[in-house]
Amino acid sequence: MNEKLILIVEDEEDILELLEYSLQKEGYETIGFLNVNDKVEKVLDEEPVNLIIMDRNLPGIDGTEFVNSIKKKGYNIPIVYLTAKDKDEDILEGFDAHADDYITKPFNIKETLARIKAVIRRSSNDVDVLKVRDIVYKASNKKFYIDDDEIVLTHLEHDLLLEFMKNRDILMTREHLLETVWEDSYDKKLKTVNVAIKRLKAKIDPKNKKEYIKSIRGEGYLFC
Repeated sequence: MNEKLILIVEDEEDILELLEYSLQKEGYETIGFLNVNDKVEKVLDEEPVNLIIMDRNLPGIDGTEFVNSIKKKGYNIPIVYLTAKDKDEDILEGFDAHADDYITKPFNIKETLARIKAVIRRSSNDVDVLKVRDIVYKASNKKFYIDDDEIVLTHLEHDLLLEFMKNRDILMTREHLLETVWEDSYDKKLKTVNVAIKRLKAKIDPKNKKEYIKSIRGEGYLFC
């Protein structure tokens, strides 16, 4: 199974159903919408979306407008436009509006699936801006922000928070964190993980209200 989540916004119900059916057969999870609404961005906040398939001819708001708006907010999710807008200027406009690929209707479903797989494969290790809830990570300067305010972290805390953000909603044991974050460090003790996470919590959630990091007794930690 691919275990990748794809968000689809397509106002033609038969096309939406075809895309969801075909992608699910390939092992992807899908969430589909017939238009852009508040629930779409809520999904982006709450679910680890790996790709967005976006129509441009949507009721209410053009797909590119929505994509531009979420990119400005720090969402770094690959975009594939699937649309009837097929003029040269439309395609150029789409690539200017953050397209990782641009597919015009009518489309061949097998070719479309192949192109979607290619986009996901290219982007799987390409993190520029990563956003989880209100925490934003910018790879260009290797800094984290909450509400545009920089979070000042040590090198270890930086690597620890990045590992958590890349693995949102995935249970991580202390042993896993020691291997991936501490690597060849001399001080490889389970107690060290507890102390480092406590310090990290104090920096990203000083009032202890947001509960980014949850401790699962006897198992490890969840970042959610």
